[in-house]
Amino acid sequence: MKKFFYVALATFMALGSAQTAYAEAEAGQPYLSAMGIYTEYDSNRGVDDSFGGRQFGLGYAINDKYNIEAMVSIASPDYLSIPTTDQDQFGAGIDVQRVFRRAERFSPYLHAGLGYFNVSQAGSTTVPDGPMYSVGAGFLLDLFSSEVALRGEYRYRTDSAMVSDMSDNLFSLGLQLPFGSSAPKWVDTDGDGVADSSDNCPNTPAGARVDTFGCELDSDGDGVKDSKDECPGTPRGVAVGSNGCPNDSDGDGVTDDKDQCPNTPAGAPVDANGCELDDDGDGVVNRLDECPNTTAGVQVDIKGCEIKAEIRLEGVNFETNSDRLLPGAASILDDAAATLNKNPTIRVEVAGHTDSDGAAEYNESLSSRRAQTVRDYLAANGVATNRMTVRGYGEAQPIADNATAAGKAQNRRVVLRITAR
Repeated sequence: MKKFFYVALATFMALGSAQTAYAEAEAGQPYLSAMGIYTEYDSNRGVDDSFGGRQFGLGYAINDKYNIEAMVSIASPDYLSIPTTDQDQFGAGIDVQRVFRRAERFSPYLHAGLGYFNVSQAGSTTVPDGPMYSVGAGFLLDLFSSEVALRGEYRYRTDSAMVSDMSDNLFSLGLQLPFGSSAPKWVDTDGDGVADSSDNCPNTPAGARVDTFGCELDSDGDGVKDSKDECPGTPRGVAVGSNGCPNDSDGDGVTDDKDQCPNTPAGAPVDANGCELDDDGDGVVNRLDECPNTTAGVQVDIKGCEIKAEIRLEGVNFETNSDRLLPGAASILDDAAATLNKNPTIRVEVAGHTDSDGAAEYNESLSSRRAQTVRDYLAANGVATNRMTVRGYGEAQPIADNATAAGKAQNRRVVLRITAR
């Protein structure tokens, strides 16, 4: 009989190689089983090996790996000494099954259990009973892709119902039928390792790393997912573009987080800090430096040219016989204020001059008022008043011939004479 069972088991395993349906109950689903039993009895029982035993089970699939099953078995083997008389056996217990390949057509399992066993002997009024223990293996095979499965099982059973322990070999074959609803299936449509029921970010790109909610990781916290981040490891708080790289708002090749000179004009060469180059180190960038290669350490104006004895204010003109500035003077005075603010140690005398037309006394007063107007303008643009003195020289210091119109125009002037550096 055992040889027949082993051959049948091997045949069922071969048939079960195709994965077309569930042979086992699905996780979360209960099931019923009914099997016939052939038993090889312990010789000390004095009964004949026989068919006729029956086993019934009510089980539950706890998860993908384990079942728990309550089972009852009954048998009535004949005594060897009195063939016409049988011995009634009853067993009840709980099995735990370790299931393999639950989702496939052929599903093997191992089992172990404990329970209660009693024996009713012919001619006796007592019913010996005791604990029962068993281990074994079995299989389920889907029948025609239906819910009904063929179930085969081997069980090695030991009981203590009689005076001494006895052990039997039980070979069972029957059917198993699941019923009721199963637990929700674990489905992961986008294959990110997070079940759809818990996935807050469905349709994650294949291969992308995700968190426990199924959302792509953003390891550096810059708001760009790792799969699209071309600059991983961006420091926290740094503004980035859609590719995850720090912004370079002025397009100078230095990212904003490192750019010490934002808003550099397009195309201007810059250093590693994003600041325009100043090759001669005079504080005026190359783009604006009209006097490149200035000697190191000399004071320069905002155009990068050395400040010598005085700062000429060519183009600063006034209305005739007035201290009111003519249009065009403001931009020149703005540059002068910027130069003085760039060189805070310089002190100046704001000197006013006129041509020789008119009375000398009047011209001196007029030149003084014009110098004061220039001083007031510079002060309004940030130059400290204690750095400037005012003096009107009138017609006393001409620089050109007052006999010509061109010469007079040159003599009507205001200059900033350097008094201290």
